[in-house]
Amino acid sequence: MSLSFADLHLDQPLTDALAAAGYDSPTPVQLESIPPGLAGHDLMVSAQTGSGKTAAFLLPTLQKLLKRSDQPGKGPRALVLTPTRELAQQVEKNAQLYGKNMPWLRTVTLVGGTSFGQQIRALGRPIDLIVATPGRLMDHMRQGRVDFSRLEVLILDEADRMLDMGFIDDIETIVAATPKERQTLLFSATWDGVVGKLAQKLTQDPQKIDIAREAEQGQIDEQLLYCDDLRHKNRLLDHILRDNSINQAVIFTATKAMTEQLADELYEKGFAANCLHGDMPQVWRNRTLNDLRKGRIKILVATDVAARGIDVPSITHVINYDLPKQAEDYVHRIGRTGRAGRTGLAITFAEVNEYIKVQKIERYLTRKLPETTIEGMEPTRKRSGKQAMRNRRPGQGKGQWQGDRNQRPGKSAGNKHTARNGKPNGARPASAARSNTTKSAPRNSH
Repeated sequence: MSLSFADLHLDQPLTDALAAAGYDSPTPVQLESIPPGLAGHDLMVSAQTGSGKTAAFLLPTLQKLLKRSDQPGKGPRALVLTPTRELAQQVEKNAQLYGKNMPWLRTVTLVGGTSFGQQIRALGRPIDLIVATPGRLMDHMRQGRVDFSRLEVLILDEADRMLDMGFIDDIETIVAATPKERQTLLFSATWDGVVGKLAQKLTQDPQKIDIAREAEQGQIDEQLLYCDDLRHKNRLLDHILRDNSINQAVIFTATKAMTEQLADELYEKGFAANCLHGDMPQVWRNRTLNDLRKGRIKILVATDVAARGIDVPSITHVINYDLPKQAEDYVHRIGRTGRAGRTGLAITFAEVNEYIKVQKIERYLTRKLPETTIEGMEPTRKRSGKQAMRNRRPGQGKGQWQGDRNQRPGKSAGNKHTARNGKPNGARPASAARSNTTKSAPRNSH
């Protein structure tokens, strides 16, 4: 017999909202995190994307906010720090979903790329919950717009990623401005190195919760395809995208320039494709994500900025066009599919000279990636015999890519979504995004 959210002693306004949203039973991270969170303990939780960690920290926080504060002031009672704009917006959306029976609940997202004026107006009223990226929150703090005197809960979501992005000084400055008697909830993929030391500084007698990584990948099939060069990689991609089983796909590239180039090429082939990267103005990013959620975009080409915060259950495929720079980003990327209890397929391309990068990912995962080939498109360049034997599982022969064998050659998965003028509905050329990014920050490889 599985436990319900009511069994975790959540109040009825929250359990009713969860039931209305279709939440049946808690995930492992929610089962282990919510009770000590409700009891007021500091937490250090190791959990991966897609495990339900957002509800694990929001639900005990919202239950605390059910009781009105007796502290004067307009400052937030809870603060959530996230590494990216997309994740911050998703967290606020979830908070509003879980708190739908709390009509007084006021939330605000403070992220870069959006209007300062709108954020300033929101901060001029009493706020219950702020969700922010460290950089934009620091901008408001420097202007004296944020008062943390009545803050009760501080949450760091994906703390390891924030440190990887260089936010440690901002985080320490923000934390120093908060009351010492606050409750602190930290969520991270790992507690190794600097992130573990920071966690010890920020928490008092924390309860440590470690959720097994395998729990999040049970619905995701994985395939590794080696390729000879860029031309071979593009042939493989074209073949895969013509699979009728693809509903929506996210393709990850290493650079912003490649997202635009690849999205342009796919659009010209008739796919409903668009790109997403950090140099795009926030209004374009919001519009692109909204088009993805509404199904107007079938193929999103993105950098790792999109690996966190995109929660679209209809994404059936993730394709790693380029290998991630950090092994842990592989987990975040493939977590964009197989969501809400559905199955997904994650396909990773690797050139034959990139096997060392593949090994780093496999060491992080503590398992081998299933290697496969597409008939007629096998790589011709060979790795050393020693390396090939190391990667082959006992009894493994040549695997076959599990696509739609009945797919007619030349039929595009995006063509059935085209309008009468021959262009995909809802998709705009990636070059349109470029025209709006020329005045933004210079491109880099993230």
